[in-house]
Amino acid sequence: MKDTIPMTSFSDLGLIEPLLRALAAEGYATPTPIQAQAIPQLLRGGDVLGIAQTGTGKTAAFALPILQRLTESNRKHMPKSPRALILTPTRELALQILEGFAGYGKHLPLKRAVMHGGVSERPQINALHQGTDVLVATPGRLMDLMNQRHVILSNVEVFVLDEADRMLDMGFIRDVRHIAAKLPRDRQTLLFSATMPNEIMDLAKSLLRSEHQRIEVTPPSTTVERIAQSVMFVARDDKRRLLLDILNKQDVTRVLVFARTKHGANRVAEQLQKSGVKADAIHGNKSQGARQRSLAAFKSGSVRVLVATDIAARGIDVDGVSHVINYEMPVEPESYVHRIGRTARAGAEGIAVSFCDAEEISHLRAIERSIRQPVPVDETHAYHAPHIASRTAGGPPKKHGGGGNRPQRSGKPNNDGGRSNRDRNGGRGDRGGRPWSNRSDRAA
Repeated sequence: MKDTIPMTSFSDLGLIEPLLRALAAEGYATPTPIQAQAIPQLLRGGDVLGIAQTGTGKTAAFALPILQRLTESNRKHMPKSPRALILTPTRELALQILEGFAGYGKHLPLKRAVMHGGVSERPQINALHQGTDVLVATPGRLMDLMNQRHVILSNVEVFVLDEADRMLDMGFIRDVRHIAAKLPRDRQTLLFSATMPNEIMDLAKSLLRSEHQRIEVTPPSTTVERIAQSVMFVARDDKRRLLLDILNKQDVTRVLVFARTKHGANRVAEQLQKSGVKADAIHGNKSQGARQRSLAAFKSGSVRVLVATDIAARGIDVDGVSHVINYEMPVEPESYVHRIGRTARAGAEGIAVSFCDAEEISHLRAIERSIRQPVPVDETHAYHAPHIASRTAGGPPKKHGGGGNRPQRSGKPNNDGGRSNRDRNGGRGDRGGRPWSNRSDRAA
């Protein structure tokens, strides 16, 4: 099912009064397309396959009906036995989902808990033993506590698998299948994914009932249409000065910069700080507390520039990001779409600029094949490298106006490029042959 016109208000969806009151307090009046389509189906108890990315309102699309179902069924939570399980790939996303449940369910007598790596197990174990209605978890820590017999999944009424394609990227699909095998067969299941590679389609068939509803809203190509893209050919040694030039422009207000490695993210952030720019880095080697502080500072505006790796940035859902800058081109074409999708949130428009040095031309070509459009070239900046641009076989169209001005839109991507079974550059990625105890949600 494709996008439809949203209903007039949340009250049209059949939500109970405490949820409507919470939504009104949050200032939400009109459902997004995925909320308008998914909530009625979920309230009827049906399964849903949602093709949607972060920023489409999908958290509310599943949180609201789950809260209503748990309230109306009036079953008591039991020690170690959550009634709803939301499985998500990263700690940041888990915390954001928990925050959503807390906001929407603030007028309901339901208990919530979160479970992720990077912090002590004991508080999470205590919360489980006291009983919880809603458990939001990452796979690694959940598997740990299941093996220690601190979690029992036989009473789960609703199972949500969020960002399934990222689970695949990070090597968690085997764990997802193991966790799902412990769930009741009569549960309600929701699976959300931004893309649907074959492995995710197979997973969906194994988890969802045959009569499930497929809802497809705002795929990456639709979001990217609102993003003005450009590429700047620049020598590697000139990237730092080019970045500073762009950041000195007035309309560059809140910026997410992408580096390929954790070391690279640290280096860029340190260089910006030495130049007087309020910047911080977020990546897998940082402690959970440090990552949360960095993200909070970026949200509040006390940090203007956040330098991130791909995996660390997956859970970043911050409105008002004016620019995404690919300081280093991603190796995987699909990561490009995920990166630039951090801007143009909630219907806004955004700008994405990519720096391309001589060694990154093959990555640019792969991206353009994947999105089936050339990325417009901005050659008006002070560090334009014609000898690099000349290697792009005729090159995409040239665009003018400088790094901070709006380049011409590049058109709609198809986002059907290849997918890797591991994220090679941004954090701890796929386990590969390592034991599951080293998984990325423990240290990423």
